[in-house]
Amino acid sequence: MAYKITDACVNCGACEGECPVNAISEAEAARVIAASTCIDCGSCASVCPTEAILQDN
Repeated sequence: MAYKITDACVNCGACEGECPVNAISEAEAARVIAASTCIDCGSCASVCPTEAILQDN
């Protein structure tokens, strides 16, 4: 299962640098995760200051 970024994202960019497969990119006012690229490692979620990154069920 991939991770997803919720509406709580403040577009700080902390997660993007943590992703080992570069699955996170900037879109309009928030970051997005490419589900097909995400390896479900959770690195992004562990650094998110607003806890906006959750595992997509």
